[in-house]
Amino acid sequence: MAQVKLLPASAYDVDALAATLRACNRAANRASEVAFAKDLKRRDVLQEKVYYALRADFDLGAQPAVRVVKKVCDAYATLRANLKAGNYGPEGSKRRLKVESKPIRFREDAAQPFDDRILTWNLDQRTVSIWTLAGRIKGIPFVCSPEAMKLLASCKGESDLVMRDGMFFLIATIDIPEPDPYEPAGWLGVDLGIVNIATTSDGEIMAGRRLNRYRKRHLELRRKLQAKRTKSAKRVLKRIRRREARHSANTNHIIAKKLVATAERTSRGIALEDLGGIRARVTARKDQRARLHSWAFAQLGAFVEYKARRAGVPVVRVDPRNTSRQCSRCWHTHRSNRIDQARFACRSCGVILHADHNGSRNIAHRGDAAWQRGAVKRPSTA
Repeated sequence: MAQVKLLPASAYDVDALAATLRACNRAANRASEVAFAKDLKRRDVLQEKVYYALRADFDLGAQPAVRVVKKVCDAYATLRANLKAGNYGPEGSKRRLKVESKPIRFREDAAQPFDDRILTWNLDQRTVSIWTLAGRIKGIPFVCSPEAMKLLASCKGESDLVMRDGMFFLIATIDIPEPDPYEPAGWLGVDLGIVNIATTSDGEIMAGRRLNRYRKRHLELRRKLQAKRTKSAKRVLKRIRRREARHSANTNHIIAKKLVATAERTSRGIALEDLGGIRARVTARKDQRARLHSWAFAQLGAFVEYKARRAGVPVVRVDPRNTSRQCSRCWHTHRSNRIDQARFACRSCGVILHADHNGSRNIAHRGDAAWQRGAVKRPSTA
């Protein structure tokens, strides 16, 4: 993906872009209500039901109406995947019932996808032409990094219009050909955690102390600002929320890049834990809940996977059960093996290791086993 910041030349252009987002998301809410009430999740069936109503009631063009319907269908597909993975709790739980009992709602400033029919890039002049409710606005300047400009040269997918704190951005999806994964010579196991963000089977520990301190400071600041209940406090809350998200994402990008580079340099694959639904399975003490729910393991895993695909590095997901209690040398498994958060001492063979290092070695073994039994797509030998 490549992100660019739009620089609308006038207040008229700003209002037109904002009005377009509002109209598209209101239309998406209408389509979502129909999809939920009549259980219409297939794109062609839902589009047949709502297409003309969206165009008439929200003044959308033909292609924007189509993109709205696709956005709704994609949202329900994501919801089904999350439910299947247990990310909203087990079947019958209060949280899951709440999610399943009402249609998906879109914020008025939620991102809206645009394709090549309603969005045109002019990279030489660094401008875009985009459809709005007020007509097509041409020549909107944009700024971005040199890396993003290189990616935009091959942009053939759709781009999302996003509004953040009154500013407009376009996030372009780039279609890049992916090399076939190579046959790995071994596996780099990665144990994900809160105290240590990632620990590899090579023994490298990427500590999360700095990030956790940063989050703790922001948590205390949020509590103070929320107690004030003033408009200025709310503005600051919004600003620091995005700052914290950017800082966390940047940290995950750095770690993911390092993991992929290590695996590629040594011709190994990467084995990760499948932690889907862990927040619903794990019971945390009250003083640990904030840390658990701010743990961005899914984001780090996604970053590792897409960077690995670009490099041709194979990635496998393994069952994380008992990786912290099983000895990576003799396979003896017992809860007393894990002395505390940092120490592992096998009661059978006597090996002593850092607990996360031991877990990552188990993950590497399980990754190799999954690869050998064909649980992962193998590279072609033809």
